[in-house]
Amino acid sequence: MAAILRATLLLVSDAGAVSPKDRFITVYGRKPVLEALADPDLEVDKVVLADTVRGGGEREITAAARGRGVPVQRATAQRVKVLAGNGRHDQGVLADVVAPRMSPLEHFLSDLGTRRPASVLVLDAVTNPSNVGMILRSATAAGLDGVLLPRRGVPAIDPLVIKASAGVAFAAPVLRCATATEGVDLMHAAGFGVFGLDAGGDSLLEASLPSRVALVLGNETDGLTEDVRSRLDGILSLPMYGGVESLNVASAGAVAAYELLHRR
Repeated sequence: MAAILRATLLLVSDAGAVSPKDRFITVYGRKPVLEALADPDLEVDKVVLADTVRGGGEREITAAARGRGVPVQRATAQRVKVLAGNGRHDQGVLADVVAPRMSPLEHFLSDLGTRRPASVLVLDAVTNPSNVGMILRSATAAGLDGVLLPRRGVPAIDPLVIKASAGVAFAAPVLRCATATEGVDLMHAAGFGVFGLDAGGDSLLEASLPSRVALVLGNETDGLTEDVRSRLDGILSLPMYGGVESLNVASAGAVAAYELLHRR
């Protein structure tokens, strides 16, 4: 497994460039784009306007972008829909906002080196954008090193995720890879202990955890996927009292994030 990690990191080093999807958060719709341009704490890389956008909307967005020194590109309406990933709500405009703490998982592991402790949450088929946003907020507030959002099986960071995170998503330590299973394999190779958070396991509050640890949060209805479950070092759970069977995944993620902070 270590050989797989070394080979992957070598390929990343040789490739050099990071995909725009792992550098930017794309916001779409006139109001979200204008809000991003009005926020001095956000670095906007570019604005893309559909060639069908005219009149007052065009002038307002162009003026706001010009005031920030942000380039405005023109594209077909279809191209904007593809870039936004949402054909119903883009309103012919999008903006790429720099996410300074977003990085490919391979880069994160390479920068981490071989000895430094680290704590990460992994989302395995969590599908509700509100849950994703709230988990990003909790993990960032707790000072975790990363939240792995696979490109497949988890919603993209869109306006719903951003709203649920109260804007924290832009500055969250987001890690990207293709799938949760790939992420688990790479973290194992980098010396992480990877544990699922699910019912029936040992108590997270009492378990002995390694200095490098990842906790995996599963789907809202079905829990952990079988591919991920088969790769785990164990299952941990949160103690439940008062007849409560489980917590919402975002609530469980918040408890897990602060338990990892406490152990630091």
